[in-house]
Amino acid sequence: MSDGLTIVLVVVGVLALATLVGAVFVLVRMVKARKLLTDAGIPVENKFLFWAAVVYLISPVDLIPDPVYLDDIGIMLVALQSLQAAAEKAGVRPGRRERQQEKRLEK
Repeated sequence: MSDGLTIVLVVVGVLALATLVGAVFVLVRMVKARKLLTDAGIPVENKFLFWAAVVYLISPVDLIPDPVYLDDIGIMLVALQSLQAAAEKAGVRPGRRERQQEKRLEK
């Protein structure tokens, strides 16, 4: 194998790994945002969008082939943004969950 081809394959592999790490990071944030809303007792109106994004992530049918997760990341970012908007609308802020749990325990 030539040196040029080896370099191209390594760069493509690194980019694919970076997008996979980004997709997992966004998925974790999306799950945390949904859990925050659920734990606060707030009905999540965006459940469909959340589950659609998760199904799209694991689905073998994509707009862009799976080594490149840019389309998956985009859909998950839309779902994350809608969950965060629902949290702000309800007055729940990420990072204050511990204080909210303490207030519930005091009551």
